[in-house]
Amino acid sequence: MNIRPLNDRVVVLRIEEEEKTPGGLIIPDTAKEKPQEGRVIAVGVGKLNDKAERIPMEVKENDRVLFSKYAGNEIKIDGVEHLIMREDDILAIVEA
Repeated sequence: MNIRPLNDRVVVLRIEEEEKTPGGLIIPDTAKEKPQEGRVIAVGVGKLNDKAERIPMEVKENDRVLFSKYAGNEIKIDGVEHLIMREDDILAIVEA
């Protein structure tokens, strides 16, 4: 399924964290927190300012991003859980 977010929204796929601690203990699913890091799948065209001009998005597809803990709305696309959030909910772009 193709999805195109509107305005300043982005679609993000969460990046799963390690299932082990540095000491080698396996973390059970019930004790895990949802990751706050993901990969941008799709980007909107940007929001309009007061003069009806488009403000370009800073994030682009395939960027690795950090976002706030309760950011966005969870949706399923082809059976896989994604988040749709505003660009303002993204805290940082992780550069390799």
